[in-house]
Amino acid sequence: MASKANAAKASDAATGDPFQLSAVEPIDPPVAGESGKWCRYTITQGHNVITGYRKGSRTAVTKAAKLIVADLNERRFGRRGRIS
Repeated sequence: MASKANAAKASDAATGDPFQLSAVEPIDPPVAGESGKWCRYTITQGHNVITGYRKGSRTAVTKAAKLIVADLNERRFGRRGRIS
């Protein structure tokens, strides 16, 4: 019976809320003495929150975080075809 519950949860996750980029904000470098611009990005899916840190301009970090969001949403549905 536990396997049916797990399958239902997996199905709900795949059809539930998509991941989305919620925020990108500049921050101080995470390590003292580190140079350059840094940003913190936040990705949400329903109540789930993922926080990441990346070196680069706000524009560059936004672009990279959007690629991560696209990859996460693509994974939600599993593999689409069979490779021969």
